Amino acid sequence: MDSLLLSRRDLDFLLYDWLDVAALTRRPRFADHDRDTFDAVLDLSEAVATRHFAPHNKKNDAQEPRFDGERVHLIPEVGEALRVYAEAGLIGAAMDHEVGGQQLPVVVANACRAWFQAANIATAAYPLLTVGNANLLLAHGSREQIDTYVRPMVEGRYFGTMCLSEPQAGSSLADITTRAVPAADGTYRITGTKTWISGGDHELGENIVHLVLARIPGAPAGVKGISLFVVPKFLVGPDGTRGARNDVVLAGLNHKMGYRGATNTLLNFGEGRHTPGGAPGAVGHLVGEAHHGLAYMFHMMNEARIGVGQGAAALGCTGYLHALDYARTRLQGRPLGAKDPESPQVPIIGHPDVRRMLLAQKSYAEGALALGLFCSRLLDEEATAGQESERARAHLLLDVLTPIAKSWPSQWCLAANDLAIQVHGGYGYTREYDVEQFYRDNRLNAIHEGTHGIQGLDLLGRKVVLDGGAGLRLLLDTLAATVTRAEAAGGEAAGLAAALARAVARVERTTAVLWSTGDPAVALAGATTYLEAVGHVVLAWIWLEQFLALGDGADAFREGKRQAARFFFRVELPRTGPQFDLLDSLDRTAAECRPEWF
Repeated sequence: MDSLLLSRRDLDFLLYDWLDVAALTRRPRFADHDRDTFDAVLDLSEAVATRHFAPHNKKNDAQEPRFDGERVHLIPEVGEALRVYAEAGLIGAAMDHEVGGQQLPVVVANACRAWFQAANIATAAYPLLTVGNANLLLAHGSREQIDTYVRPMVEGRYFGTMCLSEPQAGSSLADITTRAVPAADGTYRITGTKTWISGGDHELGENIVHLVLARIPGAPAGVKGISLFVVPKFLVGPDGTRGARNDVVLAGLNHKMGYRGATNTLLNFGEGRHTPGGAPGAVGHLVGEAHHGLAYMFHMMNEARIGVGQGAAALGCTGYLHALDYARTRLQGRPLGAKDPESPQVPIIGHPDVRRMLLAQKSYAEGALALGLFCSRLLDEEATAGQESERARAHLLLDVLTPIAKSWPSQWCLAANDLAIQVHGGYGYTREYDVEQFYRDNRLNAIHEGTHGIQGLDLLGRKVVLDGGAGLRLLLDTLAATVTRAEAAGGEAAGLAAALARAVARVERTTAVLWSTGDPAVALAGATTYLEAVGHVVLAWIWLEQFLALGDGADAFREGKRQAARFFFRVELPRTGPQFDLLDSLDRTAAECRPEWF
């Protein structure tokens, strides 16, 4: 039976037929691999996700983590699943051999991770954060920090977090007040409170490695005065043994509508519950240089943004597959025009409106999955392409696409989950069926790692104007290159190319109109609408790329992909016209609405 988590056939198409990941094995970093090793780790990921993650997904949701005032209690299946995950070598899948990794391409490692996000996104959150934490330290930490913290994380003995937000400073990191006071031994003593910290406390491993943003006394105001520190739950001795308890204390758990199996915490640093070394404050170790903490943290944040978008896509995919399975087996009603009331009922997939809902889900979910894997392929290009110009191009294109890769799946795969519930009818909103949980889990992704509004400001306010608009130019040129290939292919592909070309022209024109006044307040009033419209144009491009990669085959898989592409171009891409019209008018209806009018 085909999996209800992800379509392996679709993954293989995206990886091998479209993104040509086998070609990466010709590069020195991936020379130890071939398609057989890629297939083996994909097979392993599907098996582990199916056997160890999916079975406790609903239990994880129903029996969420509990804090008794001293310890956090989770269901035992979480720890067992993560033990198997670590023993399979999946935490370090894309990391260097030197630190215990498998040195797989990021695109293959992220395709593997999608199985776990589809199976149980809450349990999968623990290794997602740990990998991001380890990658940041590999990029910016010292050799001692890598040896002390990264290697145990790769082995699955330590877990990692990112500690940014505070009760008074959610997304406004310029306003954080957590302090880091230098100590005589070269460490720092950290005091402050962090909130919304996923994976912030548990007993799944020997230690938790917190990456904490804080201010050193005398630091410049705003984001330029933020530094980054490693603050372990337990201190680590020179020989790697676990030492005294650090003064990092759980103040409470947040109780969420989704991702309920992943602890989400309020942490106090340096409250005095523990006094490591007999002194107040949690012991922290500076990462890199002082006052560069936010720049370092963006390494993890951007990785997490792509991961959140991929998680949204995985939930969209599994919701679609569950709805498809239900539609094929649920008997209800008769075909339009049927006259005999005693004729047998038909599966609901026989009804046109159900097929509409399924096709919409397919276009959203499979498009989002493709976008996430394309961005993952760019990470490999950025790291391993032969020419510096190629690496720089991949970096710039990824920079522009990241807010879209995070936000678009979070919005439209939630819409897919909504349609999956609708396909199930009344059963869809009951806890006995899986799709209502997928919706609740996915609803968080529109807020995780920056809301739509923040991603819109990032795209329109920074990414498309940076370096004289170089990022926007590269994005438009990339889309235009696909249009040229599709025009050369002729036939239906050329017709889709014409529609995309018109949309690309609108992106360019509207961006110029928005910035024509030179006033950011005018330009950015429609940033979220701009994000949605440009995101839809990018997804149309993703679907045209897939359409071209399908070739001439006419099997059911290829015909289904083609029909999803047609749906997106005929039903979804036209949505952008009124959005661009609104943006071109420099509408300020919302911006000019005074607070007292509400």
